Amino acid sequence: MAIIAINQQLGSRGDELGQLTADALGYRFWGRRELVGAASRAYRVEPEQFLIIDERQPYFWERPKVDIDRLRAFLHAVIFREMAQDRMVFAGSSGAQLMPVNGCGLRVRAMAAFPIRARNIAGIEKLTYAAAEKRVRDHDREVKARALSLYRFDIDDPCFYDLVVNTSVLPIDAMVEVLKSCAEKINASCDGRGWQQLRDAAIAAQVRAALLSHPKFGLADINVDCALGAVRMNGPGLVPPWDDLARKVAVQIEGVKSCDIGGDHPPMPLRAE
Repeated sequence: MAIIAINQQLGSRGDELGQLTADALGYRFWGRRELVGAASRAYRVEPEQFLIIDERQPYFWERPKVDIDRLRAFLHAVIFREMAQDRMVFAGSSGAQLMPVNGCGLRVRAMAAFPIRARNIAGIEKLTYAAAEKRVRDHDREVKARALSLYRFDIDDPCFYDLVVNTSVLPIDAMVEVLKSCAEKINASCDGRGWQQLRDAAIAAQVRAALLSHPKFGLADINVDCALGAVRMNGPGLVPPWDDLARKVAVQIEGVKSCDIGGDHPPMPLRAE
């Protein structure tokens, strides 16, 4: 079944579009609140800690990179795991760029005219129109810079998306019908290979997050790949006894069929107990 990921401009009603589309298809809907809540429970991190990567906090380049990488890995692990269960619509300021290009997902950009977005945010967040304009302008700049820095893509480039919708022009019920129709066509054409790629991406993301949350590995530089459930890890210091420990962490993740370790570099700095 299809996955729909919506990258929305602030104030463009992309989350409303996502919720209505999920209702029409009988799919699950997730926004940022659901994502942060699930990541908080899975990795025992207080929800407030995820504010460090919230656009309303200090600009992302002013935040501690090690904390950003760790928390971002937790969010990725959770959203990939949910996507791999199919029948899902996700809406956020970003996230569509994470979805593998495998024919089983629909990448959508929800946009709207700036004055309408500012007016929507003024109503939602109880701001003056001038304050809402600044809020929307700052948010746009922050999200664009973050996407270029972290993912090397222009979030406003229409060529990246399968579908771009302007919610200030088209009725939202018409757009729901378009997304519903696209999802139904994807359902009819997506093959098992595409879903396997998504499941492998979810496994790799969960293994990496598990290592980052482990007291012995902490922020160690470890790359994780997965193909057909077979995990391979590479990184400085993955030598005895740390290779066995990394393998034990990996095999606890559901779906891991085997784990191969590659590491011939000097030992990595490990976190003390």
